[in-house]
Amino acid sequence: MILSVHQPQYIPWLGFFDKIKHSDCFVFLDCVQYKHREFQNRNKIRTPEDWAWLTVPIIIRGSKEQLLSQTRINNSFPWPRKHLNALKTYYQGAPYFDKYFPFFEDIYTNKTWERLVELNVFIINYLLGELKINTRVEFESDCQTTSRATERIIEICKKLNADTYLSGIGGKNYLDEKRFEEEKIKLIYREYKHPVYQQNFNKQHNFFISHMSVIDLLFNHGEKSGEIMEGKI
Repeated sequence: MILSVHQPQYIPWLGFFDKIKHSDCFVFLDCVQYKHREFQNRNKIRTPEDWAWLTVPIIIRGSKEQLLSQTRINNSFPWPRKHLNALKTYYQGAPYFDKYFPFFEDIYTNKTWERLVELNVFIINYLLGELKINTRVEFESDCQTTSRATERIIEICKKLNADTYLSGIGGKNYLDEKRFEEEKIKLIYREYKHPVYQQNFNKQHNFFISHMSVIDLLFNHGEKSGEIMEGKI
């Protein structure tokens, strides 16, 4: 069984879903430390001239060291309205805006989110369905891990009976490959090749911007998004 892991990010980019697609089991790392100014609480969307952040404000505890599972959203800021207005402003002219916008309108106006993990996972599960990805999903918190770094990954693989671990290409910089060999767990790397596709503003501004949130692809290409993500069309 091929297993992969990652922190639950906010409306992630295509490479996040590509890794899940090529795994038999994917584990949300909800027990790792929250990292400020990364992609756990924000992501990018396309604008006419460039790109913009959608950022969920969070409450930082004193030392800034807190688990992702403990990270709470700062709802004293009107972030849901800002995110909804941004999607309207930059994607209402996209071909599949009417198909996907109601989902975001609902989660931003009819639900109140207290914990970042809950928001991220809810959105990711919806996006997995729209991309037709049926990979089994688990949570690190359910595995009750006690290790860190490479040992954490090996522990998860053992508890879920995985014989292969799929890592992004960046894993070459920090994984202890020898430990995987010792534990007889096959380690494979996958480098995602980002596709070029028609974006909402390409006609006015003839350039493509990669590494946007996956919703950029969905708003523009709808049910074909999964195939585009995999480079099939």
